Amino acid sequence: MIQPIQVAQYTIGSAHRPFVIAEMSGNHNQSLERALEIVDAVADAGAHALKLQTYTPDTITFNGASEEFYIRDAKSLWADKNLYKLYQDAYTPWEWHKPIFDHAKKRGMIAFSSPFDTTAVDFLESLEVPLYKIASFENTDHILLKKVAQTGKPVIMSTGVASVADLDESVKVLRANGCTELVLLKCTSTYPATPESTNLLTIPHMSQLFDVPVGLSDHTMGIGAAVAAVALGAVVLEKHVTLRRADGGVDSAFSLEPEELKSLVIETERAKLAMGQVSYTLTPKEEKSLQFKRSLYVVRDVSAGEPFTPENVRSIRPANGLHTRYYDDILGKTATTNIQAGTALAWEHIN
Repeated sequence: MIQPIQVAQYTIGSAHRPFVIAEMSGNHNQSLERALEIVDAVADAGAHALKLQTYTPDTITFNGASEEFYIRDAKSLWADKNLYKLYQDAYTPWEWHKPIFDHAKKRGMIAFSSPFDTTAVDFLESLEVPLYKIASFENTDHILLKKVAQTGKPVIMSTGVASVADLDESVKVLRANGCTELVLLKCTSTYPATPESTNLLTIPHMSQLFDVPVGLSDHTMGIGAAVAAVALGAVVLEKHVTLRRADGGVDSAFSLEPEELKSLVIETERAKLAMGQVSYTLTPKEEKSLQFKRSLYVVRDVSAGEPFTPENVRSIRPANGLHTRYYDDILGKTATTNIQAGTALAWEHIN
């Protein structure tokens, strides 16, 4: 049985409500004031955790001018961008981490980050983060995996851009280096992702395959995929967030606005509650509604000795008369007494 994971005041596991992570990424648009506004907005929306990304342009790439350092996919949100320049625009200054984390914790959220190299892990350790996130593009970086695992803290790892063999190897690296609490996130690393490419049925399979809790790192638009993921067993949901997509920003196009995030929190909790268990037993409230089912009633005055016919007996609400299963049996039989229209038919009325 997969054991739940305790992180600060929250428990991550199948018996608990989905753990919702709001990913700020670069949507602060290089403004600390905006970053703190995002913290307040996602806290008000009910997110349980706020996540940053910890890197600098120099720790994530090289300031190269050759073609390999440009994104040449015409369909990409970042088409023709130089990688170094893109990460200059997107990164969160390291000196901002503490005020952002402090504000998130003040608002009742867990604050943590995705480190992108070993120096980022050392920095985040100095801030005493309670857990770590491994991003999809780093999930095969064994140098980083070993460093994160050696902290002994819980790890959430996205599984985008990785084969089953890649994931098996990475999970083994994490476990061999001290990671005992691991959550994997089904992830399609396209931005935005389409519903057709999301393949949520992987969630229960992945959980069984690696014997870990599984969630969803969701880059689709809206909240439908997240709600469906919960029905398939997802225990963690990660979504990029912004104040307003119209404000722009590196990830704004596929990010949720605060009102949408609030809907995600509410609807995924409802989905979790609605899953329940296999049951054919009436609830106490349903039992009260039994009276509104149909039964047999006399709908025209009937005299003693008169036969019952489709004209004087019908199936109607409420359920105080004979069950409708007896309808064919009583047709043609005669009344034992005078019966007033509106009377629930009973065996004592029938010869």
